[in-house]
Amino acid sequence: MTNPLFDTLFGRHIGQSTAFLHLEDGKTICHDAFLHTVSRYADTLIGAGLVTGDRVALQTDKSPEALAVYAACVQAGLVFLPLNTAYTPDEVAYFIQDSGASMFICQPDRRDQLSSIAQQAGAMLETLAADGTGSFPERAQFASADFVTVERHGDDLAALLYTSGTTGRSKGAMLSQNNLLSNAETLAKAWRFTDQDVLLHALPIFHTHGLFVACNVTLVAGGSMIFLPWFDLDVIVKNLPRATAMMGVPTFYTRLLDDSRFDADLTRHMRLFISGSAPLLAETHTRFEARTGHRILERYGMTETNMNTSNPYEGDRRAGTVGLALQGVDIIITNPETGKVLATNEVGMIELRGHNVFSGYWKMPEKTAEELRENGFFITGDLGRIDEDGYVHIVGRSKDLIISGGYNIYPKEIEQLLDLQPDILESAVIGVPHMDFGEQVFGVLVAQRGATPDLDQITAAICRSLARFKHPRKLFVVDQLPRNAMGKVQKNLLRAKYGT
Repeated sequence: MTNPLFDTLFGRHIGQSTAFLHLEDGKTICHDAFLHTVSRYADTLIGAGLVTGDRVALQTDKSPEALAVYAACVQAGLVFLPLNTAYTPDEVAYFIQDSGASMFICQPDRRDQLSSIAQQAGAMLETLAADGTGSFPERAQFASADFVTVERHGDDLAALLYTSGTTGRSKGAMLSQNNLLSNAETLAKAWRFTDQDVLLHALPIFHTHGLFVACNVTLVAGGSMIFLPWFDLDVIVKNLPRATAMMGVPTFYTRLLDDSRFDADLTRHMRLFISGSAPLLAETHTRFEARTGHRILERYGMTETNMNTSNPYEGDRRAGTVGLALQGVDIIITNPETGKVLATNEVGMIELRGHNVFSGYWKMPEKTAEELRENGFFITGDLGRIDEDGYVHIVGRSKDLIISGGYNIYPKEIEQLLDLQPDILESAVIGVPHMDFGEQVFGVLVAQRGATPDLDQITAAICRSLARFKHPRKLFVVDQLPRNAMGKVQKNLLRAKYGT
């Protein structure tokens, strides 16, 4: 193979007239038509003067053409940098400048707003709209559809994904061809994907979940996708009978459960529902299985590693766990201070090693050295434990650990108890400053629709079940918890709001 990632995901589909993308308007794009667009895009990128290893940043709405830019970067030997469409100009300026992107493709209606940013960073600016129009596809009309794939190797950089940056400056995770390809092949095997699968795809494609998991797994298996611009409940319900699998975040599933149309009959053609990017409530697991007969499969991944664990396709899918280590992934739990490996069921730092683990942080050798050990293990920053059956339990992020009066308090333990209380939909537990104890526990609750939780009753239940030092000093009810684009609760925002 001259270019392992392109050849395996895309190249083998050249000339195939089988369906690849089913669009919301009823149109279908076959593999060969998609790859003709990819080839023209790759020729356009190289024709603009980009050379092997240059970075191409993309901040546009989801579309087949946006997906084709990713594929074109792989074919042309360029490094793909997808950016969240919610990022502000100030945030975009940092990413473009820090990555040294040679080209930045944005939405046409943001060109004037972002042109000075591209100019200051020395990046060419092109546009691409959700309907496939823009300056970049216009240029590509005159490009060759017979682009010769650029030779690349497994260790070569394929993508640059920036972390959320909630604890400081965002870091660019460098992902190689091997990182992406090995993970896609492992997941396709673990989840039994074949060329007969039709994936219902309503995730964004600027993130690992929607792009490197959903799209890459489908491409490896040779299946197709119902490619939707976003999650729309009515559109999802309409398309479920056409699909065999769905990948989503917990919000997708809770919204489906709130709709009376969502039942066993609607999902009878489905073989797999996968959830990730944020923890799924045990209640959601239970309600989903009772309603449909399907048990949601949870997995665990992150920007720097793609996917690390998964509940089994066949076997016990355990609510509250993220399953077992994927084939080829080693996972250990260590003491955060000493690095010593801990015993079964002891809580500590999750560390992992495998072909899926990134090569380091872009232009941050010191940060890379801090988080990537010489033996290849990556220090994830997540706290967890591995039980006697090998299932991984996530306790929380290390930065979310609460230390009160010298005691370590894991928010997840308290959140699980709060979530079980009458009239509570979900909760988030944070630590806020305390003059004597350093930190005190603070609970933020979201009520079930139309319910009014009895806070005194909840407090009494906590007092009966948990040691005194774990008791929340205050409970506060809110309409909803702040979440990022992938559904993760942003506890940094809660700490900023309630920290005083």
